[in-house]
Amino acid sequence: MSKYIFGIDLGGTTVKCGLFDGAGTLMDKWEIPTNTAEEGKHILPDIAAAIQGKMAEKNISAGEVKGIGIDVPGPVLNERIVNKCVNLGWGVLDVAAEMESLTGISTKVCNDANAATLGEMVAGGGKGHKDLVMLTLGTGVGGGIIHDGKIIEGVNGAGGELGHMCMNPHEEDTCGCGNKGCLEQYGSATGIVKSARKALAAFEGETALKNDETLSSKAIFDAAKAGDALALSLVEEYGKLLGRAMAIISCVTDPEIFVIGGGVSKAGQPLIDVIAKYYQVYAFHASRKTEIVLATLGNDAGMYGSMGLIL
Repeated sequence: MSKYIFGIDLGGTTVKCGLFDGAGTLMDKWEIPTNTAEEGKHILPDIAAAIQGKMAEKNISAGEVKGIGIDVPGPVLNERIVNKCVNLGWGVLDVAAEMESLTGISTKVCNDANAATLGEMVAGGGKGHKDLVMLTLGTGVGGGIIHDGKIIEGVNGAGGELGHMCMNPHEEDTCGCGNKGCLEQYGSATGIVKSARKALAAFEGETALKNDETLSSKAIFDAAKAGDALALSLVEEYGKLLGRAMAIISCVTDPEIFVIGGGVSKAGQPLIDVIAKYYQVYAFHASRKTEIVLATLGNDAGMYGSMGLIL
């Protein structure tokens, strides 16, 4: 039995590296900077060098490594080929082939949101379940779908792009993807702050929220917890939006559990409670008992998910 697995979470700024034992237990983790110069041509050699350096430090031979899992911020085909990563400078690239050439170790690749979802299934909020959907509520809205323990990638690598469901066909502002009315425009941390600024412009009552550069999703939820009327109404609308989106998703995938991650999820149980309230309103009756929980792995989710590709 192979003794070790490497899980690599490749981001635009840093690469999070994890050494796991053959059972999926984290033994060591470290980071290296992501060198995106010259269209990202140094990224994979740097990762290979980091892995080989750790193998030398721990006296691990290539034959003892079951595999390398890597997640990337872009669509992936066949667990090998990245179909453009703009913020890494990559076009279409067979990441698995290059890593295997550099290290001599079998490699699998997946999208970063899918990896986070798999990580939460393997070791986080979704542990014990094989059918789950994850929503990551951060600067954007990411997602991942797992059915029977396997990531749904789709034929174009766009499976789980839940942030780009159209929730408002009347929206005039354009999403980062080029479409209009996407879930990401309202469900992200950026989206709830944008909604708050609009509400503040028309609000004449007393509120702890201020329409300045310090306004954040955290400030909105903190004010709601303190009973601020405007903040409470914003959180209510936010929960309604996400509850409706998840009800739509459940009609397609019917998961055992929804896992909510990303920076906004730090609002904790109040966020889950308001989402669950509206999920119950909009969900098809057969799916109303679907569990909704918080993610637990934080920034390590992608690393665990990349390991899970191999495990």
